[in-house]
Amino acid sequence: MSYVLRSATLADAPAVTDLLNAVDLIEIGRPETDLHTVEADLLHPETDLAQDSWLALDGDRPVAYGLLWDESSGERVDIDHYVLPEHQAAGRLLLEAMEARALRKAHENGCARAVVHLHLNVRPTLDTEVLRGRGWYVVRRYHVLRRPLDRAADLTPVPPAGVRVRACADEADRRRVHELYQASFADHFDFQPRGYDQWLHDVDARGLDWSLVWIAATDELGDTGFLLARDDREAMGWIRSIGVLREARGRGVAGLLLRHAFAAFAARGRDTVGLGVDTSNATGAPELYARNGMTVHYAVDTWEAVLN
Repeated sequence: MSYVLRSATLADAPAVTDLLNAVDLIEIGRPETDLHTVEADLLHPETDLAQDSWLALDGDRPVAYGLLWDESSGERVDIDHYVLPEHQAAGRLLLEAMEARALRKAHENGCARAVVHLHLNVRPTLDTEVLRGRGWYVVRRYHVLRRPLDRAADLTPVPPAGVRVRACADEADRRRVHELYQASFADHFDFQPRGYDQWLHDVDARGLDWSLVWIAATDELGDTGFLLARDDREAMGWIRSIGVLREARGRGVAGLLLRHAFAAFAARGRDTVGLGVDTSNATGAPELYARNGMTVHYAVDTWEAVLN
């Protein structure tokens, strides 16, 4: 079978969303990709769609889709790859094109090699033997967790003495959340430092309800943690990020923020909340989420290839 391979445009976002939801249905049992998420990805400031996006078409139908972006300005490059299982040849075409572009991008950044990361469901539609045959290997596993919500039971928690939680109310608070994000995630796997404007795009600030972003402070340390949540996913409320400064960990700040988010989503009528976590996270996050009733929805592996 022959495929037409071309770059994607913003106008392709609805068709790409349909493709990704078809992949979701196979991998996790239900569609969970929203149009606005695809549009935000296509508008990524580190992506030149003409060079960094790919669609494989069977006739007029997209059967594989890829996107590349570079947040490091160095050797680290990220890609997304989606393919319908009966079109593995199209998936291989995309993978070859993306690897070639990733290496060129790293060379443009003055690096001799490209270290490329790809996130895939642990039971992906892409044939992983194709990846292994091209030198890819798994370096990390993440869990997407979820928890049912109950408006009667999930009430706003009372902070302990000396601890306060406030909503992100103005520009100064937004900048403070950015600072807390950069500091609390600095020692996490694959963290890439981001300037304020870059970070605003990363969190899709244009569509973010900032009343679902909170800052925690203590009398002793001042602002120590944050939680950034979104209510624009059809499938569930979503906690995108939760972070606490190293010196404030172990004091219940993260759990307080988490329960605060549960209460806010329950009050809005949501019946489920979800988030993603690195299973090798050394801060105790997986245990915290388990203690608060979150269970595994599905798992995602980070695959890596070093290209020379």
